[in-house]
Amino acid sequence: MRLFIALNLPVAERDRIYEATAPLRDTGFPVHWMEPESYHLTLKFLGNVRPELVPAIEKVVDRVAAATGAFPLSIGGFGAFPTIRRPRVIWIGVDPTPALRCLKQDIEWGLANHGFERETRAFHPHVTLGRAEEREGAGAFRGLDGLSADLRYRGKVPAETVDLMRSQLSRQGPRYTLLRNSPLKPRSKRP
Repeated sequence: MRLFIALNLPVAERDRIYEATAPLRDTGFPVHWMEPESYHLTLKFLGNVRPELVPAIEKVVDRVAAATGAFPLSIGGFGAFPTIRRPRVIWIGVDPTPALRCLKQDIEWGLANHGFERETRAFHPHVTLGRAEEREGAGAFRGLDGLSADLRYRGKVPAETVDLMRSQLSRQGPRYTLLRNSPLKPRSKRP
């Protein structure tokens, strides 16, 4: 099974992002655009996992989520990896708050005890909007930098669960299925 751990966005926020990014999709750039139901923030990609490891993964995610208070995600700002002039991935950013960074780090450390290598690259939280077709050169994306700079979108949503997801690849693109939903500790309400 191909698995990853994510923070999924509420449906209304996914729809808002999709509407705000219509100008990108309307340009005809050679990009496979994600459908809004696929929008999420990946905390850790696990790759192909043997089924017998799934209970241990679920335990780690449950434990980390239960020890982490719910927090807001601030979404906004567009970019691309590796560069906006020759993108492979086009994304909308998520502010790398201390709460988000700690959640990511706790998941990394918890899963390292079960044979999953810790990520050493810098964490750049984002929601993937589309993937560029690999055979296209930089000239195919002329104007993308200006267009993405002109987009205006800011959103704030609560992170309340950590989700274990399955990814199934097909010619139509990846299909994601929720395997387990682990709630974060509710925020304390002030009197």
